[in-house]
Amino acid sequence: MCFSSKEYEYCDIRVIFGGRDIAGLRGIEYTIKQEKGLLYGRGCKPHSVQRGNKDYGGTLTVLQSEVETIELSTGGDILDVQVDLMVTYGNPSKGDVMQVDYLKGVEVTEVTKGMKQGDKFSEHALPFLCLDIIRGY
Repeated sequence: MCFSSKEYEYCDIRVIFGGRDIAGLRGIEYTIKQEKGLLYGRGCKPHSVQRGNKDYGGTLTVLQSEVETIELSTGGDILDVQVDLMVTYGNPSKGDVMQVDYLKGVEVTEVTKGMKQGDKFSEHALPFLCLDIIRGY
């Protein structure tokens, strides 16, 4: 039996934001959360774990030029649009098994701009919420 312990590499990740491949991608992270709480009855120990609503969100980190391009393509205000985002991991030409995650209904919640003395480029974190994250799409 043979297996590979090769990990995905950052150079093989791609993010498609509203149908556009983001070349100035510096980072992406996203999370699925679910409310959970203990259910108590007779006695002092919990009887079960009860589940509530799920929450989806993350942060897309891009270069300044990407923020400007996204703003232009959305009519000037990135906070007013909802797009789908697709994240692919792996490179089939290297023998990688492709992993695709689909983030549905992404809306950016905050845009911060700025630079400091000595910066060679401007990097911007765009926090977002989304309606669903479908892993292995």
